[in-house]
Amino acid sequence: MNAPTQTDLLSVTLNRLQLKNPILVASGTFGYAREMQPFLDFSRLGGIIPKTITTEPRIGNAPPRTVETSAGLLNSIGLDNDGIDLFLEKHLNYLASLETALIVNIAGRSIDEMARMAERLNAFPDQITALELNISCPNVSGGVDFGTQPELTEQMLKQVTESCELPVIAKLTPNVTSVVDIAQAAKAGGADAVSLINTVQGTAIDWRRRKPILGGVFGGLSGPAIKPVALRVVCQVARAVEIPIIGVGGISNIDDVMEFIVAGASAVQIGTANFYNPGLATQLVTELEQNLITENCSQVSELVGTLVYP
Repeated sequence: MNAPTQTDLLSVTLNRLQLKNPILVASGTFGYAREMQPFLDFSRLGGIIPKTITTEPRIGNAPPRTVETSAGLLNSIGLDNDGIDLFLEKHLNYLASLETALIVNIAGRSIDEMARMAERLNAFPDQITALELNISCPNVSGGVDFGTQPELTEQMLKQVTESCELPVIAKLTPNVTSVVDIAQAAKAGGADAVSLINTVQGTAIDWRRRKPILGGVFGGLSGPAIKPVALRVVCQVARAVEIPIIGVGGISNIDDVMEFIVAGASAVQIGTANFYNPGLATQLVTELEQNLITENCSQVSELVGTLVYP
């Protein structure tokens, strides 16, 4: 019997979305990729998710926008971006040339607006691999509305998937009573996969000045501090909902990747770690391949969801 090739070993399928490996870079931590070019070979990645785009350009929240915390980063960027027109004009061709999957992350103020954006992006199937719907940003007004109520989540996904033939991922917030209910709704609406999780809402205070540190007061906590929360959510959704999961939250080494995979994630996104170790994602691809060989696996899916519960 022939040994599996690297393509067979690392490739993953998330319903309609096929990736050459399960290591992605998370939206909001990789810019539009140009700034990361000196640090890694993009073609080694499973996919790139650029920063969220909206219909109109956004200047984002007032500074300060970031503050370091214990084992994490608190940000209140406010979806600062160029808008969809400039994205298509200035960034799309470059991103599509990077020899890896391009997953475009979008956010809208209404279900109709999100569907219209999806319809526009659907015109570029040769360049865009999939869409990720940001219905979970905790530091913009209304940023989590569609991701906290199952009915709205399902409506959003149904309208987007009816407007667009591209695979669709729903990026969900942990800032709800039951993420499982939201994931069920995303599946019912036609999502191909869910990204778990977006940042955890938090704040930072300068007690001497009696003022919040962030200009937007509240922000999203990311980094190793939220990994236990992200793992818990992945476990819960994997046990209750039959939908592919992309794990996100505090991944900074290969053991983190393996934990998310055995918990039930078919792929992972590297986020905050890109800021202090921009070459990490490609390093993890190599280490994942080595781990799969050591575990005598012929493909990643053999380890997905293999966590043994007491």
